[in-house]
Amino acid sequence: MTNASIRLYQQAIQVLTTGKSLCQITPQVQAIVTESGIQAGLCTLFLRHTSASLLIQENDARPDVEAFFAKLVPETGQYLLAGEGLDDMPAHIRAALTNTSEQIPVGEGLLLVGRLQDIYIWEHRQSGHSREVIINILGY
Repeated sequence: MTNASIRLYQQAIQVLTTGKSLCQITPQVQAIVTESGIQAGLCTLFLRHTSASLLIQENDARPDVEAFFAKLVPETGQYLLAGEGLDDMPAHIRAALTNTSEQIPVGEGLLLVGRLQDIYIWEHRQSGHSREVIINILGY
């Protein structure tokens, strides 16, 4: 590395989800990495919600992952909290079992995800929501 100082670039994005599904955000995150000018470092994503999560996954695996979690955490379960609807508590449990943050290396100004990997917001609620992701890029 050079004697360049480490820099931090931070930006938030708003993503409108369409209800219970995976919403790809890889292009938006890569655009922010490019805008930052950081060539080598680490990109950290943080989703500011408790009924959705972040997922790095292969596109073709989506239906099986979704089906597995639907069986693991059914919306017809006996939950104490149902104030925001029948999908509320299952959404919180699914988010607790997955991630609300991810870290991805950056090299040559690019996210170093695998060839088949993409970044998704996984909406666990039946209706769409506006979700906010904080993106920090730290590096040179």
